[in-house]
Amino acid sequence: MAQRRVLIIDDSPDTQKMLTEQVIEPLGYQPVVAWDGEEGLKLSLERKPHLIILDMRLPKMDGLDVLKKLQEQQPDVPVIFTTAFEATEMVVEAFRLGARDYVIKPIDPQKMQEAVQHVLSANRLREERDHLTRQLLSANEQLERQLQELNTIYTIGRAVTSLLDLDKVLNRVVEAAVYVANAEEGLLLLLDRRTGELYLRAAKNVDENVAHKLHLHVDDSIAGRAVNSDRPVLICGEETKIATGYLVRALLYLPLRVPGRGVIGVLGVANRESERSFSERDVFLLSALADYAAIAIQNAGLYETVEVERAKLEAILREAQEAVVVVDGSERILLCNAAAHVVLDLGDITLCGQPARSVLRIPVLGEMFADARETGQAIRREVPLESGKTFNAQLTPIEGVGYVLVMQDITHLKELDRIRSEFVATVSHDLRTPLTNILGYVELLPRAGPLNERQEEFILRVRESMESITELVGDLLDIGRIEAGFDLDMSPCNLVHVIDASIKAFHPRAREKRQDLRWEPPQTLPLVNGNARVLGQVVDNLVSNAIKYTQEGGWVAVSAEVENGHVVIRVSDNGMGIPPAHQPYIFDRFYRVESEETADIAGTGLGLAIVKTAIEKHNGRVWVESKPGAGSVFCFVLPSLPAQES
Repeated sequence: MAQRRVLIIDDSPDTQKMLTEQVIEPLGYQPVVAWDGEEGLKLSLERKPHLIILDMRLPKMDGLDVLKKLQEQQPDVPVIFTTAFEATEMVVEAFRLGARDYVIKPIDPQKMQEAVQHVLSANRLREERDHLTRQLLSANEQLERQLQELNTIYTIGRAVTSLLDLDKVLNRVVEAAVYVANAEEGLLLLLDRRTGELYLRAAKNVDENVAHKLHLHVDDSIAGRAVNSDRPVLICGEETKIATGYLVRALLYLPLRVPGRGVIGVLGVANRESERSFSERDVFLLSALADYAAIAIQNAGLYETVEVERAKLEAILREAQEAVVVVDGSERILLCNAAAHVVLDLGDITLCGQPARSVLRIPVLGEMFADARETGQAIRREVPLESGKTFNAQLTPIEGVGYVLVMQDITHLKELDRIRSEFVATVSHDLRTPLTNILGYVELLPRAGPLNERQEEFILRVRESMESITELVGDLLDIGRIEAGFDLDMSPCNLVHVIDASIKAFHPRAREKRQDLRWEPPQTLPLVNGNARVLGQVVDNLVSNAIKYTQEGGWVAVSAEVENGHVVIRVSDNGMGIPPAHQPYIFDRFYRVESEETADIAGTGLGLAIVKTAIEKHNGRVWVESKPGAGSVFCFVLPSLPAQES
């Protein structure tokens, strides 16, 4: 860095010597000496000092006159003036003319050093501030220019991307490109990947005869270079042939790039008459416009695809036999197909935007919406209508949409189920009497006379078979009664008492298998609205299964707790567990897990079906969590009664 220069303007040799040797040089600065005012002005212009020490009393031109000239010629050079006496008017005038500090003679070297350091530091800060100010002003001007350019591109791009008609989009893009680049012609070519050719899709000021037959091969054309390289191609300074009979003096091609699809075409501008070339600024602005164009083309294509799919969906919903109603998150109707209008007797009125609760007045549907809001899960119900028909309704929450209600006519299925249930009930009832008679006579056989060992074995097998048939008939009658709602009077029910009774009944069976049957009643448990006998049958079936499918020496545990206004009952064991492939079906009628471990375990396959049917009749849910070899947890949940009812 160059040594800083300090100009001393003083006619006293002693003062000059003292300032040079005791002030300037010790500070590491280079002294420059002048004897009078005129010489000082001349040296200040020639040597451009960083600081001037100026005496007020000088030959040829006094200090104030020198300050006036410096203010005109070099206003940025700081000045410290010296004077033999303190005159207020002179000091004020010196500061008015730009002096930064003053020192009264005789000069104290230490004070002068401090004054020099202070003035130079302040001047350096001022220079840095001015330099930063100039930089900021320059950057601000540049940013304003860029902002104007970007605002132009944004305005054009917004207009382009708001269009969904592909022809309008492409023509607007080409017009914008010609305007932004101040070009004579513009063209947009799209890539046909099957043929490897670029074909003209939109143009501005291009001759129609040329435009009609403008097809360019990607591998041997300038436009193809932009496609293959995925970079702008700029040609200027010489005539260039785009196609036969189509010569230009300046040409700029920019790739149209779509994420996930790559380059789909090129946007080009050309000058045929003017020799004006295209600049880096044009490349920058048109690249942004090309990106907008690619997005607009993609949006237009997607919109066209969506319109086609929407038409298909409308046709499907229009012809579908199932009633379909779609509502938004605020439960206002978005869509209601023709079948729904007929099923729900809605007539021909327009329902879009109307509240679902004011349109779907069937109480069951209102309950389904309430349950779906509370649980966030799909809800199924049977919906009987005044017409006598019965529909299976499923309400499914869909994130970002709302809810979809689908209703299927199951009237004929209900009738078949009724006939089947009546048949099963009749046959089961009619079987009980002969079964009871057969079992009675088998019990009386030993009284008719002595039986040999083989005959006793046969009687034992007959008795076991009869008991299995009797159990099956009983289960069939139970599930039929529960489904039909017979003997299902509901009242506030204490599940602790229900579980206590079941645990006491199964303790002997657990002891036979040396199993630990655990049950720790909670201190408080809300009541539920239910049928104590049927809920007891549910707990009995679950505990019985747990004991049955748990090895000797294992454990079975029953627990009860409250979660979010519901009572949750869990029956756990460390038995053989259920393979995942079987778990979705274990609540189906007559379904049993067939394996070597379960081959010798008797059962009708109806116990869990009875559990599921009974719990659903109580507006609850039942499920299983199981891992083979680690045991199972059967859970059911029932709504608890409010505290005042409990």
